[in-house]
Amino acid sequence: MKLKKLISKQILNTLLLSAVVGAIIGAVTAYAILSTQKDVKKTSNELIYDFYATENAVYASPHSLRRKMDKGDKNYILVDLRSPQEYEKEHIIGAVNIPAYKDPDTSAYEEVDRIVNQFTQLAKDQEVIVYCYSVPCMTGRKVGLMLAEKGIFVKHLGIGWNEWRHFWTLWNHEHEWEITKPEEYVVSGKEPGIPQTRELPSPCGEGELSC
Repeated sequence: MKLKKLISKQILNTLLLSAVVGAIIGAVTAYAILSTQKDVKKTSNELIYDFYATENAVYASPHSLRRKMDKGDKNYILVDLRSPQEYEKEHIIGAVNIPAYKDPDTSAYEEVDRIVNQFTQLAKDQEVIVYCYSVPCMTGRKVGLMLAEKGIFVKHLGIGWNEWRHFWTLWNHEHEWEITKPEEYVVSGKEPGIPQTRELPSPCGEGELSC
């Protein structure tokens, strides 16, 4: 009789303990879900702020890059992600080549170790800006994510090679069309080349809203 009572008491204690533990786990899970939902449900203004903060953090203005070239500014590293063949044919002057393509038709995205290793060898105290084929090209975005996952953070040029080389008037200001030419900002060969310093009206303006 005593044994039955002891067993019944142990079972009851076990059930009570299970109920308490279950309640705690349920409460923690509910809190986590509510916290996640709270984070997701941002106001329109918060979402707008996040969008512009991200855009400004990630994208480098081509006008700002051109201005740096004109002034002889060397506090950045420009990286061309296109294939070695395309780079050698012509590239933005001053850019180094870390190809994400083996040739113009074959990507090299699977060469993660090689790509990451080449980026780690770049100077740590300079802003790194990457560019690929065009504005909609995903190469720069994919490589940027690949690097971010390894703790390496790069900026993305707001335009690609095609816009820089073939659609100069598309992104430069109209009054600059006659005083600047794309040929002056590109070079052929395996070497990066050195931008020519020159006195030109700034495409960026001055102050907080400058590019």
